[in-house]
Amino acid sequence: MPGSTSNSVVIAAPLDLVWDMTNDVKNWPQLFSEYASADILERDGNRVVFRLTMHPDEQGRTWSWVSQREADPETRTVRAHRVETGNFTYMNIHWAYTEVPGGVRMEWTQDFAMKPEAPVDDAWMTDNINRNSAVQMDRIRRLVEARAVENDARTEETRS
Repeated sequence: MPGSTSNSVVIAAPLDLVWDMTNDVKNWPQLFSEYASADILERDGNRVVFRLTMHPDEQGRTWSWVSQREADPETRTVRAHRVETGNFTYMNIHWAYTEVPGGVRMEWTQDFAMKPEAPVDDAWMTDNINRNSAVQMDRIRRLVEARAVENDARTEETRS
């Protein structure tokens, strides 16, 4: 059975700020702790094709792949998939942003299947994605909320 995950976090910040920071792919290495680089390969309107490269693992291996994202600013959703699938048969990701009391709920839903020859199976990858999503979402929450506080302080300074 293919893998599927759904993880979310509430970020105490304005929707536009959450949207802008989390859709700024070229700056993902500052937002996500796992990415060493994000190289934009092609951009066409709200569609971006990019290469992500992770920091080396314990064995010194570096993992890299190409993905495509298409953001829909009107519905505040993003659809993405891996173009270079690597060990995945497919990997589809849906991001959804919803204003809620206290901020913005950002949800990532990932549907995927591992190739039969992959070193891990769907169940292992599901657990791995769920663990890592919690770490990355907490980091993103902290960084976006810090930026919101900075922006509020700047706005207050200009009023004074």
